[in-house]
Amino acid sequence: MPLEMIGTAGAAGIRPATGAIGGTQAAGPADAFADALGSLLDGVEEKAAGANVAVNSMLDKSGEVHDAMIALQRAEMSLQFTVQIRNKLVQAYQDIMRMPI
Repeated sequence: MPLEMIGTAGAAGIRPATGAIGGTQAAGPADAFADALGSLLDGVEEKAAGANVAVNSMLDKSGEVHDAMIALQRAEMSLQFTVQIRNKLVQAYQDIMRMPI
Protein backbone atom coordinates (compact mmCIF):
# COMPACT_ATOMS: atom_id res chain seq x y z
CA MET A 1 0.00 0.00 0.00
CA PRO A 2 1.49 3.38 -0.96
CA LEU A 3 2.44 5.66 1.88
CA GLU A 4 0.36 8.57 0.60
CA MET A 5 -2.76 6.38 0.85
CA ILE A 6 -1.99 5.47 4.43
CA GLY A 7 -1.43 9.11 5.28
CA THR A 8 -4.73 10.26 3.80
CA ALA A 9 -6.85 7.33 4.93
CA GLY A 10 -5.22 6.67 8.27
CA ALA A 11 -5.59 8.34 11.61
CA ALA A 12 -4.28 11.71 10.38
CA GLY A 13 -7.81 13.11 10.22
CA ILE A 14 -8.68 12.14 13.79
CA ARG A 15 -8.62 15.07 16.16
CA PRO A 16 -8.37 14.72 19.94
CA ALA A 17 -11.39 15.77 21.95
CA THR A 18 -11.12 19.25 23.39
CA GLY A 19 -13.46 20.93 25.80
CA ALA A 20 -14.03 24.55 26.62
CA ILE A 21 -13.71 25.54 30.28
CA GLY A 22 -17.01 26.71 31.70
CA GLY A 23 -18.88 26.19 28.44
CA THR A 24 -20.15 23.49 26.20
CA GLN A 25 -17.79 20.84 24.98
CA ALA A 26 -16.42 21.15 21.45
CA ALA A 27 -16.23 18.25 18.99
CA GLY A 28 -16.04 15.06 21.01
CA PRO A 29 -14.43 11.75 20.16
CA ALA A 30 -17.57 10.53 18.39
CA ASP A 31 -17.60 13.60 16.14
CA ALA A 32 -13.90 13.24 15.37
CA PHE A 33 -14.39 9.55 14.56
CA ALA A 34 -17.34 10.34 12.31
CA ASP A 35 -15.32 13.05 10.56
CA ALA A 36 -12.43 10.62 10.02
CA LEU A 37 -14.73 7.99 8.53
CA GLY A 38 -16.43 10.60 6.37
CA SER A 39 -13.13 11.81 4.97
CA LEU A 40 -12.06 8.21 4.35
CA LEU A 41 -15.23 7.53 2.35
CA ASP A 42 -14.85 10.80 0.46
CA GLY A 43 -11.32 9.73 -0.50
CA VAL A 44 -12.61 6.39 -1.79
CA GLU A 45 -15.22 8.17 -3.90
CA GLU A 46 -12.62 10.59 -5.28
CA LYS A 47 -10.29 7.75 -6.25
CA ALA A 48 -13.15 5.89 -7.95
CA ALA A 49 -14.15 9.02 -9.87
CA GLY A 50 -10.52 9.56 -10.88
CA ALA A 51 -10.31 5.98 -12.11
CA ASN A 52 -13.49 6.47 -14.17
CA VAL A 53 -12.04 9.60 -15.75
CA ALA A 54 -8.76 7.80 -16.53
CA VAL A 55 -10.58 4.85 -18.12
CA ASN A 56 -12.81 7.13 -20.18
CA SER A 57 -9.79 9.10 -21.39
CA MET A 58 -8.07 5.84 -22.27
CA LEU A 59 -11.11 4.68 -24.25
CA ASP A 60 -11.28 7.86 -26.31
CA LYS A 61 -7.52 7.60 -26.87
CA SER A 62 -6.65 10.84 -25.10
CA GLY A 63 -5.06 9.04 -22.13
CA GLU A 64 -2.52 6.31 -21.54
CA VAL A 65 -3.35 2.71 -20.63
CA HIS A 66 -0.87 2.59 -17.76
CA ASP A 67 -2.35 5.76 -16.20
CA ALA A 68 -5.79 4.15 -16.24
CA MET A 69 -4.45 0.93 -14.70
CA ILE A 70 -2.64 2.82 -11.94
CA ALA A 71 -5.81 4.82 -11.16
CA LEU A 72 -7.85 1.60 -11.08
CA GLN A 73 -5.37 -0.07 -8.72
CA ARG A 74 -5.36 2.93 -6.38
CA ALA A 75 -9.15 2.96 -6.31
CA GLU A 76 -9.27 -0.78 -5.64
CA MET A 77 -6.70 -0.61 -2.83
CA SER A 78 -8.54 2.31 -1.25
CA LEU A 79 -11.80 0.37 -1.35
CA GLN A 80 -10.16 -2.76 0.10
CA PHE A 81 -8.64 -0.68 2.90
CA THR A 82 -12.06 0.80 3.70
CA VAL A 83 -13.71 -2.64 3.69
CA GLN A 84 -11.08 -3.94 6.12
CA ILE A 85 -11.73 -1.00 8.45
CA ARG A 86 -15.43 -1.78 8.29
CA ASN A 87 -14.73 -5.44 9.08
CA LYS A 88 -12.66 -4.45 12.13
CA LEU A 89 -15.41 -2.12 13.34
CA VAL A 90 -18.07 -4.80 12.97
CA GLN A 91 -15.86 -7.31 14.79
CA ALA A 92 -15.25 -4.83 17.63
CA TYR A 93 -18.99 -4.19 17.91
CA GLN A 94 -19.71 -7.91 18.03
CA ASP A 95 -17.04 -8.41 20.70
CA ILE A 96 -18.53 -5.64 22.82
CA MET A 97 -22.03 -7.06 22.46
CA ARG A 98 -20.80 -10.49 23.65
CA MET A 99 -19.28 -9.08 26.84
CA PRO A 100 -21.14 -10.02 30.00
CA ILE A 101 -22.50 -7.21 32.10
